[in-house]
Amino acid sequence: MLMPKETVRIVEVGPRDGLQNEPTPVSVATRVALIEDLVAAGIRHIECGSFVSPKWVPQMANTAEICQQLKRQPNTIYSTLTPNMKGLEQAIEAKVNEIAVFGAASETFSQKNINCSIADSLQRFASVVTQAKQQGLRVRGYVSCVVGCPYEGSISPAQVAPVVEQLLNLGCDEISLGDTIGIGTPASIKPLLDLVIPITGTGKLAVHFHNTYGQALVNIYQALNQGIRIVDSAIAGLGGCPYAKGASGNVATEDVTYLVESLGFATGLQLPKLIDISQRLCHQLGRDNRSNVAQAMSTTL
Repeated sequence: MLMPKETVRIVEVGPRDGLQNEPTPVSVATRVALIEDLVAAGIRHIECGSFVSPKWVPQMANTAEICQQLKRQPNTIYSTLTPNMKGLEQAIEAKVNEIAVFGAASETFSQKNINCSIADSLQRFASVVTQAKQQGLRVRGYVSCVVGCPYEGSISPAQVAPVVEQLLNLGCDEISLGDTIGIGTPASIKPLLDLVIPITGTGKLAVHFHNTYGQALVNIYQALNQGIRIVDSAIAGLGGCPYAKGASGNVATEDVTYLVESLGFATGLQLPKLIDISQRLCHQLGRDNRSNVAQAMSTTL
């Protein structure tokens, strides 16, 4: 009797973390179609946008309208970044079923990104998380700069662990560790996870690797070997951090799917559909596709 495959949940961050740094304006219709197409390809956890000021992140304008237009599918998590109570009110009105708060392991990055210290950011998030939980929403906590910071340089695991622990204590259901500038390698990821996993367990921990130095896939492989089963990625390798110079983009969903399934895990994703979506989106954006798998398989499909 064949045993069922172990599952890796791929969290699609393209519609938010991917598009927020794109110079080409993206219409509401395009964003809605992208989200619905990705869900149709098997994605069951997706970032739809963020409720932040359009003044700071103009690409995330109209997130409420997008959420309202979506044809929702069952057993799917529709998430939005929600940094404050005003954003939470918008998220509740938009009927998302998960919100995300965004902290940092670097004091300087926290100040540059959200204009407050790490301690103050966590204090701000407390009321947001409490209210969200009272509304029955899942809460995801992001920790950025877990390996390195564009302002401070290297970040030690000891700087990351207290932030993770405090986010859990606030009530976050899941923590995503973000290598914001993409400098991590297995040599830095292993000690980080060795320290953080005992705090969270593997079931509540995700990894979010940018591919600036081309190390995202080997870092994911390292994380899988340490028991991580939740991986963030963006279709076509979209994105990058607007506050982190040189952060070239997220690891591509197509590449992660190819790797994870080759290792014998189930993802529930349809790779040919993902490739079609990414090629079409890159054509609409007028940009190259950063997914190696999409480029390779588009010539053979």
